[in-house]
Amino acid sequence: MKETQLTVLQEVRAVSDALHAAGFQAYLVGGCVRDLVLGREPKDWDITTNATPEKIQALFEDTFYENEYGTVGVVTKSEDPRLKVIEVTPYRTEGKYSNARHPDEVSFSDTLSEDLKRRDFTINAIAYDSAKGEFVDEHGGREDLARKVIVTVGNPHERFEEDALRMLRAVRIAAELDFVIDAQTAEGIAAQAAQLAKISRERVRDELIRIVQSPRPMQALYVAQKLGILKYVIPELEEGIGCAQNQAHSFDVFEHLMRSLQHAADKEWPLDVRLAAMLHDVGKPATRLWSDEKKDWTFHGHDVVSARMTKKILNELKFPKETTHNVATLVRTHMFFSDPEVVTLSAVRRVIARVGKENISDLLNLRVCDRIGTGRPKAHPFRLRKYMSMVDEAMRDPVSVCMLNVDGTKLIKLGEKPGPRIGWILHALLEEVLDDPKKNTEEYLEKKASELMKIKDAELRKLGEAGKDRREEEDEAAIQKLREKHHVS
Repeated sequence: MKETQLTVLQEVRAVSDALHAAGFQAYLVGGCVRDLVLGREPKDWDITTNATPEKIQALFEDTFYENEYGTVGVVTKSEDPRLKVIEVTPYRTEGKYSNARHPDEVSFSDTLSEDLKRRDFTINAIAYDSAKGEFVDEHGGREDLARKVIVTVGNPHERFEEDALRMLRAVRIAAELDFVIDAQTAEGIAAQAAQLAKISRERVRDELIRIVQSPRPMQALYVAQKLGILKYVIPELEEGIGCAQNQAHSFDVFEHLMRSLQHAADKEWPLDVRLAAMLHDVGKPATRLWSDEKKDWTFHGHDVVSARMTKKILNELKFPKETTHNVATLVRTHMFFSDPEVVTLSAVRRVIARVGKENISDLLNLRVCDRIGTGRPKAHPFRLRKYMSMVDEAMRDPVSVCMLNVDGTKLIKLGEKPGPRIGWILHALLEEVLDDPKKNTEEYLEKKASELMKIKDAELRKLGEAGKDRREEEDEAAIQKLREKHHVS
């Protein structure tokens, strides 16, 4: 492959240059080199060197060294979180892996070649000397980048026996980069799949999150299932394979969930929506019954069962409590939708109260994912647009006297007696504020209220009712705008 000069940021160059100046070798290595070659922005930066941890620390003012693998964190003055810490690790070799995750022994090496041999995939085993602008690519990583293929360094069975998480990482990297997994590497994953059961749920969760947040989660989870590792991530999803649904659906439960998740990814919606899309019907296989009356499958209560299963799945994967609660709530409520010609605003408000105002848009987006996942091409049919309009109507602050910077208690303090006159005064004040919002100050309204308090009942009532009519007109105009926004007017 043609040599390409990579653009290395100043903070990274400074660390590398300091190592060179002290007489040591220094190479960028791993994911940052891979991303630079692909023209992507690295999320973090790693340097490997023939210096020991003690000698690395002696070169820099602010460092920390808190691990058994030799990695020294060099703290920079950068405000960019990606550059705040540059990790520098000595060349190393690793001994036997007895737990399918970590080496039993790590030894420092004098040669870069030994270090590159222990890495997972060829595309992560490319080293780059930023001072000389030279690559060290002994395993054909740049060629594999050009071919868009993920290949292990050396024997795939050995690599996955060493660290079983690499199997899930291969699937995740393929989804993030839109690469394919090499045939021999895929065979190694299929053969070693059971080793993934030894990996901590937290590490599995972290890879799953990156898969779900990738541009192609559907592709990734299909590959994971085909290679036999999905059962060690979320086994409940596999229960949906071949589980036919009712006539409203074109796909089995598994494909429906995958297509729903993919739509959330296509729309770049947040993690909670993507997780809910992936799990919202996970309880359908457990609730499926045949109805002789309907001549079709039914799934009564699947929303409740799915929510319960979602909570269990996310708890087992050690997701944060807030994430688990939000996703389970979305799953439990995803059947909120009903005929907008019948549903009332009070029913809509109850749904909003159940999921929270901050999550109602996520719930509506989940409904869109659910619809697309059925195989229907139209994401926003009239009924859903009408419901969205009703949600906006329920969420908006109504035009009312509550908007005023005075209230009935203040009028009583000013000398007005309790009774209907208070309402007339407030509505008369509201009309003025609707004409000129700048008048909505305590000072102006108290002065105006004092003037209105001197007016006789009949005239004051007339002013108050005019203000009430004006309020209703403003309300109707605002609601009409919301309906036009959703094309349901």
